[in-house]
Amino acid sequence: MANPVLPSTGVLSPLGLDAVRLAPGFWGDRVTLDREVTIAHCREWMEREGWIDNFRGRRPRRGREFSDSEIYKLLEGMAWAGHPDLPELAETVARAQEGDGYLNTRWSGNRYTDLEWGHELYCYGHLIQAGVARLRTHGEDRLTEVAIRAADHVCRRFMDTTETCGHPEIEMALVELYRATGTDRYLEMARRFVERRGLPALGPIHFGRAYFQDDVPVRQAKVFGGHAVRALYLACGVVDVAVETGDQELLKAVEAQWERTIARRTHVTGGMGSRHADESFGEDYELPPDRAYAETCASIASIMLAHRLLLATGDARYADMTERTLYNMLATGLALDGKSFFYANPLHVRVPAEPPQGVVSHAEQVGLRSPWFDVSCCPNNIARTLASLPAYVATADAGGVQIHHFTPGEIRHGGLALQMETGYPWSGGVTVRVLADGRGRISLRVPSWATGATLSRACAPDGSGASGAAGAPPAGAGRSPAAVPVAPGYAVAEGEWRAGDEIRLELPMAPRWTFPDRRVDALRGTVTVERGPLVYCAESVGDEPPLADLAARVTTPPADVPADRPGDEAVELEIAAVRAAPDANGWPYRAEQDRPGGTGGGTDTVLRLVPYHRWGNRGPATMRVWLPVAGERP
Repeated sequence: MANPVLPSTGVLSPLGLDAVRLAPGFWGDRVTLDREVTIAHCREWMEREGWIDNFRGRRPRRGREFSDSEIYKLLEGMAWAGHPDLPELAETVARAQEGDGYLNTRWSGNRYTDLEWGHELYCYGHLIQAGVARLRTHGEDRLTEVAIRAADHVCRRFMDTTETCGHPEIEMALVELYRATGTDRYLEMARRFVERRGLPALGPIHFGRAYFQDDVPVRQAKVFGGHAVRALYLACGVVDVAVETGDQELLKAVEAQWERTIARRTHVTGGMGSRHADESFGEDYELPPDRAYAETCASIASIMLAHRLLLATGDARYADMTERTLYNMLATGLALDGKSFFYANPLHVRVPAEPPQGVVSHAEQVGLRSPWFDVSCCPNNIARTLASLPAYVATADAGGVQIHHFTPGEIRHGGLALQMETGYPWSGGVTVRVLADGRGRISLRVPSWATGATLSRACAPDGSGASGAAGAPPAGAGRSPAAVPVAPGYAVAEGEWRAGDEIRLELPMAPRWTFPDRRVDALRGTVTVERGPLVYCAESVGDEPPLADLAARVTTPPADVPADRPGDEAVELEIAAVRAAPDANGWPYRAEQDRPGGTGGGTDTVLRLVPYHRWGNRGPATMRVWLPVAGERP
């Protein structure tokens, strides 16, 4: 099955790219853009920067010590997308592999001398994942041979040591190779890497061992900490090991760590990571909007982890977090043209950043989509994730199919053939049409924010159709069935299905105020707006009024768009706000609380909000997600 994650057991089984086909729509358009534009863009820049030439033996070597991994991520994306350039690029990589399976353009001749920072095992992880993708989409070939030889080399070299890598990644790759080949040593190697971490297995560094999750053993950790991408990649590998070895204690440990991280260390966008210095999680409730790092790669790792936990447990909360992160982080990381990217994703940008013209940017420059970075992990990560995105849409169990994410397309599994039509996330209607006679349970996720959702069913025009349901009204003849309320979780319909039968889920899409927990010091006295799965922000481009003087009037509900508008157009919103008047005091501190708009008074205005994932597409801009509340004492 063409799927990046294929556990041998679990509550739910994933449906792969061969079972889920996306049609034009929010995600279908982005998958097409990735296949037609982004993958080629990444390949072009890696040729330009000399990273692919490293495999051709060109000297001096160019790129960071982990640049090999970017070629491997690109190869994985090419495999999922069926890209015709894959064999040629894979052959270039294969020629650089040494006789015993070792492959690294930076450390050849000086192997494994810096496990803390060298990234050799990390690079192997991405190579192995690319090989698994090729094996599942095409079958054995040159790339799969290279990946297996590298994995065998790792097992020979590290099986009986106490060493591990400063950047987790290889753990989940080895488990997936075990799943694809049935070779036990890959699972055992992954298990040993997991159990070694925190003993400690690595030397001290100036960020401390928590930076690479080597401060405490995995089973003893209470929350995700340290470098956000490292922590989340490790957690993915831990879930994989736990599932394949039947280690429920280990799985429960990760579930508990995830819960605390979501409750205390996650931005409203789903982004993870608060500190720029070490790209790390902060302490509990340390979530500053302007200094949020929220690296795009961390969001992708978060999606990968939540999806694994969903498969293992069947709990809808994991799909809820996946959805939040998909729409507000993954979609944000890629510009609408498919050729420029965000590395960090702050929630407040005070100064518009000027994009570079044809040169690489530094990763730490925030508020700036760039065509390429000197550390370009994010562009290639986006490319491989979008290429495999259909595999996240739906799952199956013995009773039927579960649809977790709403996007136009077709889903086929067992005796069920379904067509999904929707304007989501702009409109809340989701229609699932049965394409062929069959039997089974069809479950649609109702997001946690969707209080007031309804489900209805309609039979094919001849009046025959599905009978029996749980959480849905009885089927009846005709096309105008009554709708019944459904609670967040899963709305379920089951029975005998005839071609033409339909299920209709209606999700409430009215904009809603969202307030932060008061323990988040940096956000106290602010508010943001959400609509459906989308977080909104204010944006100012060019000569548009500055955002610093604005405060939201929460006594007035956000204004929604007309109900009769086309469902596939991007929705922008308006809220009532106060713009502060100039203050001649010359001192920003005083003995009494400001009146709305500041001590000098203010004027009522209307503030236009855009979906967070669309900001920065009109040129250099300032932006803020969290708006001060007019008149509220901090």
